[in-house]
Amino acid sequence: MPRHLYWYLAKRVLMGTLAIQVALSVPVILSSLFHYLPPAAVRGGLLWPALLGTVPTVTYIGLPMAVGVAIALEFARMTNEGMIAVLYSLRLSVWAICLPAITCAACATVLGYLISCWVAPHYVGNMHDVINVIRNSLNHRMLEPATFYTLDNGRRTIYFERWRTPDVASNIFIRQYSREKHEEEVIKAEQAEFRRNATGVVMILSRGSVEVLQEGSQKARVFEFDENAIPLSMQGSGDLPPRAWRGFFELSLPEFMFQLRWLYLERSRMAEWASEATKRFIIPILALSHALLGMGLVLAVGSATGRRSVAASAVIIAVPAVHIGILVAAESLVRLDARLVVLVGLFVIAEIMAGIGLIQRQHRGAQSVDFSAFLPRRPQPAAAAT
Repeated sequence: MPRHLYWYLAKRVLMGTLAIQVALSVPVILSSLFHYLPPAAVRGGLLWPALLGTVPTVTYIGLPMAVGVAIALEFARMTNEGMIAVLYSLRLSVWAICLPAITCAACATVLGYLISCWVAPHYVGNMHDVINVIRNSLNHRMLEPATFYTLDNGRRTIYFERWRTPDVASNIFIRQYSREKHEEEVIKAEQAEFRRNATGVVMILSRGSVEVLQEGSQKARVFEFDENAIPLSMQGSGDLPPRAWRGFFELSLPEFMFQLRWLYLERSRMAEWASEATKRFIIPILALSHALLGMGLVLAVGSATGRRSVAASAVIIAVPAVHIGILVAAESLVRLDARLVVLVGLFVIAEIMAGIGLIQRQHRGAQSVDFSAFLPRRPQPAAAAT
């Protein structure tokens, strides 16, 4: 195949893939962020960790669909414009015409495995850390005035009237219980400044009083202070607060595969592992299987001369349908029974074989047709007058 034609088709496929990938990923990422992040999370500095934890996963899950649709659209365009007949007339086989698209799909498959097995597990935990901060009110800039917040597993309650600055609150009320001292404290202060350090937040209280009630006692002691410091287990200037759990989706590849040694004893956790394995190991190869299926369907249904352009464009819907079906199976069916992952794998193999079969069938049919008759003929020079 001529080199310039090879690069021409490859560039069109890559540019189409990029455009479709952006069109697919941006709405999913934005909807996910709007669903989990309240408006206060933006001023709390949680937008960037949430993006970093969402983009890799959305990228490798949507990449196969983008590749398949882009290749199918490009072959439908070539079919509609009669370009396939021109390439046949140049003595190019069907497999030679499909080679640039197959190469692009293979590269996308390698990129998908790189993201699913190494990049996404490293960053996906950031999104769950952000959700943990939001659900447990661990970012002081997300606290709303005139609202009671319970921290440290119910041992501390905080209330304040309004924000003076993003880090200074007015008229704060704190009720906390110390299990070590067996006493309850009620703290009132005119002002509270939240200062972040590397490990958490220190709340500096100004001009207030402390009412201490010992457990079993009926009389409370009252102390006044000019300034008092209370450490809070909130988001500091360093990393996000740690979670008490870790999911399969954030395990590195060696750790993820090591879990298989003992997971067979727990059916529910095995199903969760199988669902994550489906997304890590089966979703990326869909870039190649969707490409083969899309090319095969377009070449089989359409006409090389562009006579069945509507049919060639209509079969493109098969690629998103297959991709969405496999995603639904990975998230629902495989979670019910881990053994269904074998069925999903067999379906992907069947898709690859179907695409290869359709392309090979078209290859055999194209060898028996002379497409030079469809090319425009050059005008013959007029005979010289005698």
